[in-house]
Amino acid sequence: MNLEELIEKVASGEIKLHQVEKYTGSKRLATEIRRKALEKKLGISLENIGHYSIDPEEVIGKNIENMIGVVQIPMGVAGPLKINGEYAKGEFYIPLATTEGALVASVNRGCSALTAAGGVKTTIIDDKMTRAPLLKCPDARRAREVAQWVEKNLEYLQEKAVSKVTRHGKLRGVKPYIVGNNLYLRFEFETGDAMGMNMVTIASEEIMKVIEEHFPDVKYLALSGNLCVDKKPNAMNFINGRGKTVIAEAIIPREIVEKKLKTTPELIAEVNYRKNLVGSAQAGSYGFNAHFGNIVGAIFLATGQDEAQITEGSHGITLAEVTPEGDLYISITMPSLEIGTVGGGTRVATQREALSIMGVAGGGDPPGANAKKFAEIIAGAVLAGELSLLAAIAAKHLAKAHKELGR
Repeated sequence: MNLEELIEKVASGEIKLHQVEKYTGSKRLATEIRRKALEKKLGISLENIGHYSIDPEEVIGKNIENMIGVVQIPMGVAGPLKINGEYAKGEFYIPLATTEGALVASVNRGCSALTAAGGVKTTIIDDKMTRAPLLKCPDARRAREVAQWVEKNLEYLQEKAVSKVTRHGKLRGVKPYIVGNNLYLRFEFETGDAMGMNMVTIASEEIMKVIEEHFPDVKYLALSGNLCVDKKPNAMNFINGRGKTVIAEAIIPREIVEKKLKTTPELIAEVNYRKNLVGSAQAGSYGFNAHFGNIVGAIFLATGQDEAQITEGSHGITLAEVTPEGDLYISITMPSLEIGTVGGGTRVATQREALSIMGVAGGGDPPGANAKKFAEIIAGAVLAGELSLLAAIAAKHLAKAHKELGR
Protein backbone atom coordinates (compact mmCIF):
# COMPACT_ATOMS: atom_id res chain seq x y z
CA MET A 1 0.00 0.00 0.00
CA ASN A 2 1.52 3.33 -1.03
CA LEU A 3 1.44 6.52 1.05
CA GLU A 4 -1.53 8.13 -0.72
CA GLU A 5 -3.63 4.98 -0.37
CA LEU A 6 -2.83 4.81 3.32
CA ILE A 7 -3.82 8.47 3.83
CA GLU A 8 -7.07 7.85 1.96
CA LYS A 9 -7.95 4.80 4.07
CA VAL A 10 -7.28 6.70 7.30
CA ALA A 11 -9.33 9.67 6.09
CA SER A 12 -12.25 7.39 5.21
CA GLY A 13 -12.08 5.58 8.53
CA GLU A 14 -11.23 2.23 6.98
CA ILE A 15 -8.01 2.32 9.02
CA LYS A 16 -8.42 3.65 12.57
CA LEU A 17 -6.15 6.43 13.84
CA HIS A 18 -4.52 4.17 16.41
CA GLN A 19 -3.82 1.47 13.82
CA VAL A 20 -1.58 3.51 11.51
CA GLU A 21 1.70 2.40 13.13
CA LYS A 22 0.89 -1.20 12.15
CA TYR A 23 1.10 -0.23 8.49
CA THR A 24 4.13 2.06 8.66
CA GLY A 25 6.59 0.56 11.12
CA SER A 26 7.53 4.17 11.87
CA LYS A 27 5.93 6.38 14.50
CA ARG A 28 7.17 9.52 12.75
CA LEU A 29 5.60 8.47 9.44
CA ALA A 30 2.39 7.46 11.24
CA THR A 31 2.24 10.95 12.73
CA GLU A 32 2.51 12.52 9.26
CA ILE A 33 -0.14 10.21 7.82
CA ARG A 34 -2.66 10.97 10.55
CA ARG A 35 -2.15 14.70 10.09
CA LYS A 36 -2.47 14.53 6.30
CA ALA A 37 -5.56 12.34 6.63
CA LEU A 38 -7.17 14.97 8.89
CA GLU A 39 -6.25 17.71 6.43
CA LYS A 40 -7.84 15.73 3.61
CA LYS A 41 -11.00 14.84 5.52
CA LEU A 42 -11.59 18.29 7.04
CA GLY A 43 -10.33 20.41 4.14
CA ILE A 44 -7.93 22.38 6.32
CA SER A 45 -4.19 23.02 6.61
CA LEU A 46 -2.25 21.83 9.68
CA GLU A 47 1.11 23.13 8.47
CA ASN A 48 2.24 24.68 11.76
CA ILE A 49 1.17 21.70 13.83
CA GLY A 50 3.48 19.68 11.57
CA HIS A 51 6.63 21.65 12.48
CA TYR A 52 8.32 20.22 15.56
CA SER A 53 11.59 18.97 17.03
CA ILE A 54 10.09 16.39 19.41
CA ASP A 55 10.81 12.82 18.29
CA PRO A 56 7.59 10.80 17.80
CA GLU A 57 9.59 7.61 18.32
CA GLU A 58 10.30 8.75 21.87
CA VAL A 59 6.90 10.07 22.96
CA ILE A 60 4.29 7.87 21.25
CA GLY A 61 3.34 5.10 23.62
CA LYS A 62 4.77 6.97 26.61
CA ASN A 63 3.35 10.48 26.49
CA ILE A 64 0.83 10.62 23.64
CA GLU A 65 -1.42 8.53 21.39
CA ASN A 66 -2.67 9.27 17.87
CA MET A 67 0.03 11.95 17.50
CA ILE A 68 -0.38 14.41 14.62
CA GLY A 69 2.25 16.99 15.60
CA VAL A 70 2.62 19.55 18.36
CA VAL A 71 1.03 22.72 19.65
CA GLN A 72 3.63 25.38 20.34
CA ILE A 73 3.42 27.75 23.30
CA PRO A 74 5.77 30.74 23.53
CA MET A 75 8.29 30.31 26.33
CA GLY A 76 9.91 33.17 28.19
CA VAL A 77 12.25 33.30 31.13
CA ALA A 78 12.10 35.33 34.32
CA GLY A 79 14.98 36.04 36.65
CA PRO A 80 17.48 35.81 38.04
CA LEU A 81 15.75 35.04 41.32
CA LYS A 82 17.89 34.50 44.40
CA ILE A 83 16.64 31.62 46.52
CA ASN A 84 17.91 30.78 49.99
CA GLY A 85 16.40 27.32 50.27
CA GLU A 86 17.13 23.98 51.80
CA TYR A 87 17.72 22.49 48.34
CA ALA A 88 17.68 25.47 45.97
CA LYS A 89 20.58 27.79 46.77
CA GLY A 90 21.69 30.59 44.47
CA GLU A 91 20.21 32.51 41.55
CA PHE A 92 17.82 30.85 39.12
CA TYR A 93 16.09 31.62 35.83
CA ILE A 94 12.52 30.34 35.57
CA PRO A 95 11.08 29.12 32.23
CA LEU A 96 7.43 30.13 31.72
CA ALA A 97 5.32 28.83 28.82
CA THR A 98 2.30 31.08 28.29
CA THR A 99 0.28 33.09 25.79
CA GLU A 100 -0.73 35.67 28.42
CA GLY A 101 1.04 38.93 27.72
CA ALA A 102 2.47 40.69 30.81
CA LEU A 103 2.80 37.49 32.87
CA VAL A 104 6.53 36.92 32.30
CA ALA A 105 7.22 40.64 32.73
CA SER A 106 5.30 40.66 36.01
CA VAL A 107 7.12 37.64 37.44
CA ASN A 108 10.42 39.13 36.25
CA ARG A 109 9.69 42.35 38.15
CA GLY A 110 8.92 40.37 41.28
CA CYS A 111 12.19 38.44 40.87
CA SER A 112 14.09 41.72 40.61
CA ALA A 113 12.56 43.11 43.81
CA LEU A 114 13.04 39.90 45.78
CA THR A 115 16.65 39.45 44.66
CA ALA A 116 17.45 43.07 45.52
CA ALA A 117 16.00 42.41 48.97
CA GLY A 118 18.38 39.51 49.56
CA GLY A 119 16.34 36.69 48.09
CA VAL A 120 13.55 34.29 48.99
CA LYS A 121 13.65 31.87 51.93
CA THR A 122 11.99 28.56 51.04
CA THR A 123 11.01 25.69 53.33
CA ILE A 124 9.69 22.22 52.47
CA ILE A 125 7.08 21.32 55.12
CA ASP A 126 6.00 17.92 53.80
CA ASP A 127 6.48 15.61 50.82
CA LYS A 128 4.08 12.79 49.97
CA MET A 129 2.00 11.38 47.15
CA THR A 130 -1.35 9.85 48.01
CA ARG A 131 -3.77 7.32 46.60
CA ALA A 132 -7.03 6.37 48.33
CA PRO A 133 -8.58 3.07 47.23
CA LEU A 134 -12.17 2.21 48.18
CA LEU A 135 -13.17 -1.02 49.92
CA LYS A 136 -16.73 -2.20 50.47
CA CYS A 137 -17.09 -3.91 53.85
CA PRO A 138 -19.97 -5.89 55.38
CA ASP A 139 -20.52 -3.13 57.93
CA ALA A 140 -18.80 -0.19 59.64
CA ARG A 141 -17.36 -2.35 62.44
CA ARG A 142 -15.61 -4.58 59.91
CA ALA A 143 -14.34 -1.47 58.12
CA ARG A 144 -12.81 -0.29 61.40
CA GLU A 145 -11.12 -3.68 61.92
CA VAL A 146 -9.61 -3.57 58.43
CA ALA A 147 -8.42 0.02 58.92
CA GLN A 148 -6.78 -0.85 62.25
CA TRP A 149 -5.04 -3.87 60.70
CA VAL A 150 -3.69 -1.75 57.84
CA GLU A 151 -2.42 0.92 60.25
CA LYS A 152 -0.52 -1.72 62.25
CA ASN A 153 0.95 -3.49 59.20
CA LEU A 154 2.53 -0.78 57.04
CA GLU A 155 5.94 -2.47 57.02
CA TYR A 156 4.36 -5.78 56.08
CA LEU A 157 2.45 -4.12 53.21
CA GLN A 158 5.65 -2.42 52.06
CA GLU A 159 7.42 -5.78 51.89
CA LYS A 160 4.59 -7.90 50.46
CA ALA A 161 3.10 -5.37 48.03
CA VAL A 162 4.89 -2.07 47.44
CA SER A 163 8.44 -3.40 47.06
CA LYS A 164 7.21 -5.88 44.44
CA VAL A 165 6.32 -3.12 41.97
CA THR A 166 8.64 -0.18 42.73
CA ARG A 167 12.23 0.36 43.90
CA HIS A 168 11.66 4.03 44.69
CA GLY A 169 8.25 4.12 46.37
CA LYS A 170 7.95 3.79 50.14
CA LEU A 171 4.68 3.48 52.04
CA ARG A 172 5.01 5.85 54.97
CA GLY A 173 1.47 6.18 56.32
CA VAL A 174 -2.27 5.74 55.89
CA LYS A 175 -5.31 7.74 56.98
CA PRO A 176 -8.55 5.73 56.96
CA TYR A 177 -11.98 7.27 56.42
CA ILE A 178 -15.17 5.27 57.05
CA VAL A 179 -18.55 6.22 55.62
CA GLY A 180 -21.19 3.60 56.41
CA ASN A 181 -19.75 0.32 55.13
CA ASN A 182 -17.29 2.12 52.82
CA LEU A 183 -13.63 2.19 53.80
CA TYR A 184 -11.34 4.73 52.10
CA LEU A 185 -7.63 4.18 52.76
CA ARG A 186 -5.62 7.33 51.96
CA PHE A 187 -2.13 5.92 51.57
CA GLU A 188 0.89 8.25 51.73
CA PHE A 189 4.06 7.39 49.82
CA GLU A 190 7.54 8.79 49.34
CA THR A 191 8.31 8.81 45.59
CA GLY A 192 11.81 10.27 45.17
CA ASP A 193 12.21 12.62 42.21
CA ALA A 194 9.08 11.34 40.45
CA MET A 195 5.76 13.10 40.90
CA GLY A 196 4.73 9.52 41.61
CA MET A 197 1.09 9.23 40.63
CA ASN A 198 1.60 6.14 38.48
CA MET A 199 3.98 4.67 41.05
CA VAL A 200 1.52 4.91 43.95
CA THR A 201 -1.40 3.77 41.80
CA ILE A 202 0.37 0.52 40.92
CA ALA A 203 1.58 0.05 44.49
CA SER A 204 -1.90 0.65 45.93
CA GLU A 205 -3.37 -2.02 43.68
CA GLU A 206 -0.86 -4.53 45.04
CA ILE A 207 -1.84 -3.54 48.58
CA MET A 208 -5.48 -4.18 47.75
CA LYS A 209 -4.63 -7.74 46.71
CA VAL A 210 -2.99 -8.39 50.07
CA ILE A 211 -5.95 -6.92 51.99
CA GLU A 212 -8.44 -9.03 50.06
CA GLU A 213 -6.40 -12.15 50.89
CA HIS A 214 -6.53 -11.32 54.59
CA PHE A 215 -10.18 -10.23 54.58
CA PRO A 216 -12.18 -12.38 52.10
CA ASP A 217 -15.46 -10.67 53.08
CA VAL A 218 -14.11 -7.26 52.00
CA LYS A 219 -14.44 -6.22 48.36
CA TYR A 220 -11.99 -3.89 46.63
CA LEU A 221 -14.19 -1.60 44.47
CA ALA A 222 -12.12 1.29 43.16
CA LEU A 223 -8.43 2.08 42.99
CA SER A 224 -9.31 5.74 43.59
CA GLY A 225 -12.11 6.56 45.98
CA ASN A 226 -11.64 10.33 45.31
CA LEU A 227 -10.10 11.04 48.70
CA CYS A 228 -6.59 11.06 47.17
CA VAL A 229 -7.48 13.83 45.90
CA ASP A 230 -6.21 14.10 42.32
CA LYS A 231 -6.91 16.90 39.82
CA LYS A 232 -9.93 18.41 41.58
CA PRO A 233 -10.36 21.45 43.86
CA ASN A 234 -10.70 20.06 47.38
CA ALA A 235 -10.34 20.81 51.06
CA MET A 236 -8.47 17.55 51.74
CA ASN A 237 -5.28 18.59 49.95
CA PHE A 238 -5.64 22.20 51.05
CA ILE A 239 -5.53 21.08 54.69
CA ASN A 240 -3.48 17.87 54.65
CA GLY A 241 -1.25 18.50 51.66
CA ARG A 242 -0.29 16.36 48.67
CA GLY A 243 2.95 16.34 46.75
CA LYS A 244 5.22 19.05 48.11
CA THR A 245 3.98 21.40 50.83
CA VAL A 246 6.27 24.40 50.53
CA ILE A 247 6.49 27.95 51.87
CA ALA A 248 8.36 30.88 50.35
CA GLU A 249 8.85 34.13 52.27
CA ALA A 250 10.81 37.35 52.15
CA ILE A 251 11.26 40.70 53.86
CA ILE A 252 11.45 43.55 51.37
CA PRO A 253 12.81 46.88 52.61
CA ARG A 254 10.48 49.84 52.28
CA GLU A 255 12.91 51.58 49.94
CA ILE A 256 12.76 48.70 47.43
CA VAL A 257 8.96 48.55 47.63
CA GLU A 258 8.73 52.26 46.90
CA LYS A 259 11.40 52.47 44.20
CA LYS A 260 10.95 49.17 42.34
CA LEU A 261 7.26 48.46 42.94
CA LYS A 262 5.99 52.08 43.07
CA THR A 263 3.84 51.58 46.15
CA THR A 264 4.14 51.08 49.93
CA PRO A 265 4.24 48.08 52.29
CA GLU A 266 1.00 49.34 53.89
CA LEU A 267 -0.92 49.38 50.60
CA ILE A 268 0.31 45.92 49.55
CA ALA A 269 -0.66 44.48 52.95
CA GLU A 270 -4.12 46.07 52.81
CA VAL A 271 -4.80 44.95 49.23
CA ASN A 272 -3.73 41.42 50.14
CA TYR A 273 -5.98 41.35 53.21
CA ARG A 274 -9.07 42.75 51.51
CA LYS A 275 -8.59 40.97 48.15
CA ASN A 276 -6.85 37.66 48.80
CA LEU A 277 -8.22 36.89 52.26
CA VAL A 278 -11.62 38.58 52.62
CA GLY A 279 -12.53 38.43 48.93
CA SER A 280 -11.51 34.78 48.63
CA ALA A 281 -13.44 33.89 51.79
CA GLN A 282 -16.56 35.50 50.36
CA ALA A 283 -16.05 33.52 47.15
CA GLY A 284 -15.58 30.23 49.01
CA SER A 285 -12.23 29.81 47.28
CA TYR A 286 -9.48 27.28 48.01
CA GLY A 287 -7.04 29.83 46.66
CA PHE A 288 -6.49 32.71 49.08
CA ASN A 289 -4.08 34.24 46.60
CA ALA A 290 -3.91 36.53 43.59
CA HIS A 291 -2.77 34.18 40.82
CA PHE A 292 -0.82 31.09 41.88
CA GLY A 293 -2.36 29.29 38.90
CA ASN A 294 -0.75 31.64 36.40
CA ILE A 295 2.80 30.88 37.48
CA VAL A 296 2.22 27.21 38.32
CA GLY A 297 0.51 26.68 34.96
CA ALA A 298 3.27 28.37 32.96
CA ILE A 299 6.00 26.37 34.72
CA PHE A 300 4.05 23.10 34.44
CA LEU A 301 3.60 23.52 30.68
CA ALA A 302 7.26 24.43 30.22
CA THR A 303 8.60 21.50 32.21
CA GLY A 304 6.31 18.56 31.39
CA GLN A 305 4.30 18.36 34.59
CA ASP A 306 0.76 16.95 34.68
CA GLU A 307 -1.21 20.02 33.59
CA ALA A 308 -4.41 18.87 35.33
CA GLN A 309 -2.60 19.15 38.67
CA ILE A 310 -2.39 22.89 38.21
CA THR A 311 -5.76 22.64 40.01
CA GLU A 312 -4.21 21.66 43.34
CA GLY A 313 -1.09 23.72 42.66
CA SER A 314 -3.34 26.79 42.64
CA HIS A 315 -4.39 26.08 46.24
CA GLY A 316 -2.67 28.26 48.78
CA ILE A 317 -2.45 31.39 50.87
CA THR A 318 -0.61 34.68 50.38
CA LEU A 319 0.18 36.70 53.49
CA ALA A 320 1.53 40.25 53.65
CA GLU A 321 2.17 42.47 56.64
CA VAL A 322 4.24 45.48 57.65
CA THR A 323 7.14 44.67 59.96
CA PRO A 324 7.88 46.72 63.11
CA GLU A 325 10.68 48.35 61.09
CA GLY A 326 8.23 49.46 58.41
CA ASP A 327 9.31 46.93 55.76
CA LEU A 328 7.14 44.37 53.92
CA TYR A 329 6.94 40.74 54.99
CA ILE A 330 5.32 38.59 52.32
CA SER A 331 4.87 34.81 52.09
CA ILE A 332 3.09 32.17 50.06
CA THR A 333 2.08 28.73 51.33
CA MET A 334 1.50 25.99 48.76
CA PRO A 335 0.00 22.86 50.38
CA SER A 336 -0.28 20.63 47.32
CA LEU A 337 2.40 21.15 44.68
CA GLU A 338 2.55 17.87 42.74
CA ILE A 339 5.72 17.90 40.64
CA GLY A 340 8.60 15.71 39.53
CA THR A 341 11.86 15.84 37.59
CA VAL A 342 11.78 12.29 36.21
CA GLY A 343 9.07 10.35 34.39
CA GLY A 344 5.96 11.53 32.58
CA GLY A 345 6.30 14.65 30.49
CA THR A 346 9.75 15.43 31.87
CA ARG A 347 11.10 12.88 29.36
CA VAL A 348 10.07 15.06 26.40
CA ALA A 349 13.14 16.77 24.96
CA THR A 350 11.93 20.38 25.07
CA GLN A 351 10.55 20.02 28.59
CA ARG A 352 13.76 18.37 29.76
CA GLU A 353 15.70 21.36 28.43
CA ALA A 354 13.44 23.70 30.39
CA LEU A 355 14.18 21.72 33.57
CA SER A 356 17.89 21.99 32.79
CA ILE A 357 17.62 25.80 32.86
CA MET A 358 16.96 25.44 36.59
CA GLY A 359 19.47 22.61 37.07
CA VAL A 360 16.82 20.07 38.06
CA ALA A 361 16.55 17.74 35.05
CA GLY A 362 16.58 14.05 35.97
CA GLY A 363 17.13 12.35 39.29
CA GLY A 364 18.80 14.02 42.24
CA ASP A 365 21.49 12.88 44.65
CA PRO A 366 20.22 11.78 47.07
CA PRO A 367 16.99 10.65 45.38
CA GLY A 368 14.28 13.26 45.79
CA ALA A 369 16.67 16.21 46.05
CA ASN A 370 15.98 17.51 42.53
CA ALA A 371 12.21 17.44 42.96
CA LYS A 372 12.48 19.29 46.27
CA LYS A 373 14.82 21.84 44.70
CA PHE A 374 12.34 22.29 41.86
CA ALA A 375 9.49 22.80 44.35
CA GLU A 376 11.45 25.56 46.10
CA ILE A 377 12.14 27.29 42.77
CA ILE A 378 8.46 27.15 41.84
CA ALA A 379 7.49 28.56 45.24
CA GLY A 380 9.98 31.40 44.79
CA ALA A 381 8.57 32.18 41.35
CA VAL A 382 5.01 32.13 42.73
CA LEU A 383 6.04 34.57 45.46
CA ALA A 384 7.54 36.84 42.79
CA GLY A 385 4.31 36.73 40.82
CA GLU A 386 2.16 37.45 43.86
CA LEU A 387 4.35 40.36 44.96
CA SER A 388 4.37 41.95 41.52
CA LEU A 389 0.63 41.64 40.97
CA LEU A 390 -0.28 42.91 44.43
CA ALA A 391 2.02 45.87 43.90
CA ALA A 392 0.50 46.58 40.48
CA ILE A 393 -2.99 46.54 41.98
CA ALA A 394 -1.94 48.72 44.90
CA ALA A 395 -0.29 51.22 42.55
CA LYS A 396 -3.23 50.94 40.12
CA HIS A 397 -0.89 49.86 37.31
CA LEU A 398 -2.63 46.57 36.43
CA ALA A 399 -4.78 47.80 33.56
CA LYS A 400 -1.94 49.89 32.18
CA ALA A 401 0.41 46.89 32.09
CA HIS A 402 -2.12 44.76 30.24
CA LYS A 403 -2.77 47.55 27.74
CA GLU A 404 0.93 47.78 26.99
CA LEU A 405 1.87 44.06 27.09
CA GLY A 406 -1.29 42.03 26.74
CA ARG A 407 -3.15 43.52 23.78
